[in-house]
Amino acid sequence: MGDFAADTRVEGGSGRYRAALSADWAVWGPMGGTVAALGLRAIAAASAQPRPASFACQFLAFGRFAPVEIEVTPLQVAKRAEAWRALVVQQGRPLLSASAWLVDDELSGFEHEAAARPAVGGPEGVPGFQERVDDYAGWYPFWRNVEGRPLRWTEEPEAGDPVWHCWMRLLAPLPKDDPVLDAARSLLWLDLMMWNAACARHVWPRRFIAPNLDLTAQFHARASDAEWLLCDSAAPWARAGLVGCNGRGWTPDGRLVASGTSHLLCRPNPSYEEERERHRTWLLERRRAQR
Repeated sequence: MGDFAADTRVEGGSGRYRAALSADWAVWGPMGGTVAALGLRAIAAASAQPRPASFACQFLAFGRFAPVEIEVTPLQVAKRAEAWRALVVQQGRPLLSASAWLVDDELSGFEHEAAARPAVGGPEGVPGFQERVDDYAGWYPFWRNVEGRPLRWTEEPEAGDPVWHCWMRLLAPLPKDDPVLDAARSLLWLDLMMWNAACARHVWPRRFIAPNLDLTAQFHARASDAEWLLCDSAAPWARAGLVGCNGRGWTPDGRLVASGTSHLLCRPNPSYEEERERHRTWLLERRRAQR
């Protein structure tokens, strides 16, 4: 089982860091949220400010499950806020370009909150994916490290609204009171939730997959005390090979932890024919069972 804190750890200093992409987090390749987490943690290691405020990245290439180097450079260093840039490189090939703001932990200013969590129940009593499907053991390795409890589920694949509401947790808990790891976890869920909102509109098997081109995040509140976060995402627009998505992460007690956006790029699904045959077999078996 993968450990998110250990598998996104960076080592080094003076603007040059090392890490490795772990196969425990594979989906179509290395999970984009883990690569983004490496960029954020390297920036945080270089910065004197403790609290991530925002993050933006472009996913430039799929990497391999092997070591990477991370080059970090300052963009603006002030008394209470710092902007940094990170480039994640593997054997000379850029995988991710990112920038982030980190700020002082003792800032004062306006105080208000007008966001409301979707009117859904908490994670308690909601069956997880592993309880709903027979082939969970064959899902991508990523799913060995997390638990997901979807709030909408149908046994037979069908198209619905392009939204995704799902409670998610890491099986290996994060250390408490680490604002950088807390923000890195939000990047992981934001990266995950965008595709799941987009594909909810289209019946499986799907002719396309749609990796994230980019990911932005704003970090609103700490939530290291919350094991579960609600992934609340929507993909209201898809056209000409692009899908526009937005998402938010909530605690069970209604705190807005993070929000962000992403643009997805459609690519032909290399497993489409195989999945179509699996779907045909599933339909035949279902019809026989109903006779």
